[in-house]
Order: sequence, then structure tokens, then C-alpha cells
Amino acid sequence: MELKFLDPQGQASTLQASDALFGRDYNEALIHQVVTAYLANARSGNRAQKTRAEVAKSTHKPFRQKGTGNARAGMASSPLWRGGGRIFPNKPEENFSQKVNRKMYRAGVAAILSQLAREDRLAIVDSFSVEAPKTKLLVNKLKGLGLDSALVITDDLDENLFLSSRNLYDVLVLDVNETDPVSLVRFPKVLVTKGALAKLEEAWQ
Repeated sequence: MELKFLDPQGQASTLQASDALFGRDYNEALIHQVVTAYLANARSGNRAQKTRAEVAKSTHKPFRQKGTGNARAGMASSPLWRGGGRIFPNKPEENFSQKVNRKMYRAGVAAILSQLAREDRLAIVDSFSVEAPKTKLLVNKLKGLGLDSALVITDDLDENLFLSSRNLYDVLVLDVNETDPVSLVRFPKVLVTKGALAKLEEAWQ
């Protein structure tokens, strides 16, 4: 599989890469399952609602049983009343995790990378770094490659590069070991260093 290779001046050429990683067929169902499971497993489960026993309501009968014309009611904390408790409340211990087999997860990420390569959204660079922890340096480096928004996957995430990217919403720099399917799908362009490419081919095949 041939991938686009960009030199420091933004000139494009080709680079040979593994067909097992970048030559997979597009599998929409598998990619959807992998992305959904990743997002679900990242949920913290911190939402909480109250039952009728936990809401701050009086337990006295609101009005007499007969003669008022209203439906009978026993207490204001009833789930049928405004401000009452929930029948099936959400609790912090709720588990949102979804299990995806390792083989399926790897195949899903490989399918994403293959589709990025086919859509000309993935490019390889020799290396990617900045001389100082300044956002402007990183912006100028990306503009030199003809990019405004990108995911950068590197095998050497130094402090200068990390600090330079923190204030940029449309730029994310990840170590190759932190590559995830959601980030790959989110960004319109993905830059991968040669060192990161070698590690990806070793780890994801």
C-alpha cells in the first residue's frame, strides 16, 4: 500500500506501507461498534437521580382522600407529581462499559486507517517537532504543510510539542501508544511520523 509522504516543505511523494494495516476493506458496522464502545467505556457514570424516598418532600397526605375532585394521592414525593422521585433513577454505579474483543478492536482501527489513506486524509512525515514550547511555532509548521487542523501521531512526544498544542482546539498531538479510534475519525487530516508508522505496523497487524 502506498501512502502520501510529505517533506518539510509540504511537497508530496509516496511511501510503501503494510497492506495488512492500510489495505483493509471499509467495514462500517465494525467501525461503528469500535467507536461506540470506546466512547461508552470513557463515560464516568457520575449522573444521579433521586428515588421517592430520597427527595425532600413531606410524607404527609397532601389532601383528604375524598371530596376534592382530585385523584387520590398519598404523598408529594410520588413519581407522578412534579418534583417527585424517579421510578427508575440513574445512579453513579451504573455501568456503561461495552466489551470488544482485541481482534475486533485492531481490525476496526486498521479499517479506519485504511479508509483515511483511501480518502487522502492520512500522510506520513519524517519527523515532527518544534524548537520551543510556543503555539505559534506549531501553527506555522502545520501551515507549511498546508494544514489548519490535524491529528499528529508521533513516536517521540516531547514537552515542547505537547505544550505547543494544548491551546489549539483543532490540533491534537498523541503518542503512538495512545492512538484511539475516536481521534482518528474526528480529525480531517492525520499526520504520522515514520517512527510511529513502524510502531503501528508492529502493534496493529
